[in-house]
Amino acid sequence: MYKNISAVFILAVFWVIFGLPAAGLSAEEKVGVILMHGKGRTANPKSPVGKLTGVLKRAGFLVLAPEMPWSRSRIWDLSYEDSMTEIDGYVEQLKSSGAKFIVVGGHSIGANAAIGYGARRNGLAGILAIAPGHVPEVKGFQKRMENDYLRARKFVARGEGWKVADFNDVNQGQLSKVRATAEIYLSWYDPNGPAVMPRNAARLKPGTALMWIIGEKDTMLRLGRGKNYAYDRAPAHPKSRYVVVGGGHKVTPQKGEKEIIRWLKGLRD
Repeated sequence: MYKNISAVFILAVFWVIFGLPAAGLSAEEKVGVILMHGKGRTANPKSPVGKLTGVLKRAGFLVLAPEMPWSRSRIWDLSYEDSMTEIDGYVEQLKSSGAKFIVVGGHSIGANAAIGYGARRNGLAGILAIAPGHVPEVKGFQKRMENDYLRARKFVARGEGWKVADFNDVNQGQLSKVRATAEIYLSWYDPNGPAVMPRNAARLKPGTALMWIIGEKDTMLRLGRGKNYAYDRAPAHPKSRYVVVGGGHKVTPQKGEKEIIRWLKGLRD
């Protein structure tokens, strides 16, 4: 389960040395942002999250864009809750680099994890949810995967949650297989588990602003999961924003750049 933890810390050190601006911070640079990529993706410079990372750094923000447990090479090596612990480490890196206001954000399933983190941790200035994805509580989502979470649940009930198997997955309509322990798979795909966005949004800690930004052609919107799906369940905050931009799921980080920068700067006021 923790086979890649050492790699995580090596990556973390890399981002501290190479991913953060040098000393001599401006006011905007005191806002630290964690940007998490989508499922099966990376944060390389040409990726949607990688491009947004560059834009935010040039705008003066402290930014970390680490490789997460759902990346192309790691999927799935940590459970949902253990992923929250990994994010703790990135938050501490931003604080030690001078960030006063911490924002945890992500794209697609990265947004899901960001919302989950905001439901579990105090002291965050904001949660940035970009084209949020991964909806294990939705029956249609589970039906496409033939309710494979039930197979994982049986493994766990027998005390065999550590067993590795190939499980069904769907990502933006594309069916595939993911290899994981039953326990880790269940933590992400259980319809009553920790990755349910409406429940996590409702549990955001007081004082945490939420930006939910989504493309007008995103499947989430086309299937009726708009503002009332999860955003409206979050505790009211004067700096929370729900924004719809042009384009679809993949391009939202780029289509939403100006809105995201405006919102991040507003968190300081």
